[in-house]
Amino acid sequence: MKIAIRLIILFAIIILLEVYVFQAIKTITKNKIIRYSWLIVSVLVYGNFLYVALTYDRTQGQTPQFQMAMGLLLTVLIPKLIVLILMFGEDICRGFLKLISTISSENTKPLAGRRKFISQIALGLAAIPFASFIYGIIQGKYNYKVLKYQLSFKDLPDAFDGYTITQISDIHSGSFTNKEKIQYGVDLINEQKSDLMLFTGDIVNNKADEMDNWIDVFDKLEAKEGKYSVLGNHDYGDYMDWENPQDKIDNFKKVKDIHKKIGFDLLLDEHRYLEKDGQKIALLGVENWGKGFNQTGDLQKASIGINKEDFKILMTHDPSHWEHKVKQDDFNYHLTLSGHTHGLQMGIEIPGWIKWSPSQFAYKQWAGLYQEFGRYINVNRGFGYHAFPGRVGIWPEITVIELKKA
Repeated sequence: MKIAIRLIILFAIIILLEVYVFQAIKTITKNKIIRYSWLIVSVLVYGNFLYVALTYDRTQGQTPQFQMAMGLLLTVLIPKLIVLILMFGEDICRGFLKLISTISSENTKPLAGRRKFISQIALGLAAIPFASFIYGIIQGKYNYKVLKYQLSFKDLPDAFDGYTITQISDIHSGSFTNKEKIQYGVDLINEQKSDLMLFTGDIVNNKADEMDNWIDVFDKLEAKEGKYSVLGNHDYGDYMDWENPQDKIDNFKKVKDIHKKIGFDLLLDEHRYLEKDGQKIALLGVENWGKGFNQTGDLQKASIGINKEDFKILMTHDPSHWEHKVKQDDFNYHLTLSGHTHGLQMGIEIPGWIKWSPSQFAYKQWAGLYQEFGRYINVNRGFGYHAFPGRVGIWPEITVIELKKA
């Protein structure tokens, strides 16, 4: 019953959107080809999504075909929301003027041509997200950005002054379709020539075999003094239907084995000491810990054998772990590296002016560098993409952090 009610509400919203968009187009043009072409495109997109949603194999998780159907659906729906808001607002205004006219017996009418003007504004504004989504699907998901930070710490060992770390996160190999573009991203990572490379989880969407065609690309990743990694929430296979529990267990083992195949030392609630010129810092990696779900990671276990005064770098996939457990811990984890949010893969970022995404309503730390209590977290926006097969304004990220002695 609940599903039926949700579907009825969904169909009602879609019909409302289509009616308002059609009215807006009808207001500004008499050309029937233009009037009906957008409606035909919309019907094809809705039909494609419905077909894919009903026929795709749920034991495979979200396939690239399903993600593309979802992406096209969002591309036609979100711009229409803008049209709906403006045109519905115009209807409210017209209704209010009519009510005043009825009550006061005054002839109060909307300005001539205002409906057409509002329609033009609505369709013009809707064209912006429409074009942005098209770009995001075709090219935005490969628009890799290298973001560089220099962080100073008083208690950083002298030997690590100038030490560089490249962080990548959220590969989501099950979403990839273009090997040439992914190879370009991997080459860009290697061009940073950092001392250390850290991967903060979600190597697949669900299944280990998603990585089969990409092993020969990611095993070329290089770092002077080692590569280390942790698991993300998608690596556990929790988001798809398994034929039996043992298949899920076997898949999880294979996912962990992937890290070894591409040369990463996977840290499962454990740590490694990194040594340089007789001095050392501690690198810790925990399994996934997220507020409200999958709290597998054990920070205390990973910290066994580490001294409180040691300089510490923590890898934990979900930034909510830092917010709720790490940042105020007396053990003092100097630098935490996370991913997970993807910045929702859509938003607006203009350095020094604006940084916005719907992701910020779910995560306090959702993209970039944050500092509290003298401790830092960097939330990497992710290398790959998931669910929506593109990126709009929130580009795929390669982070380079240089440690400095304060």
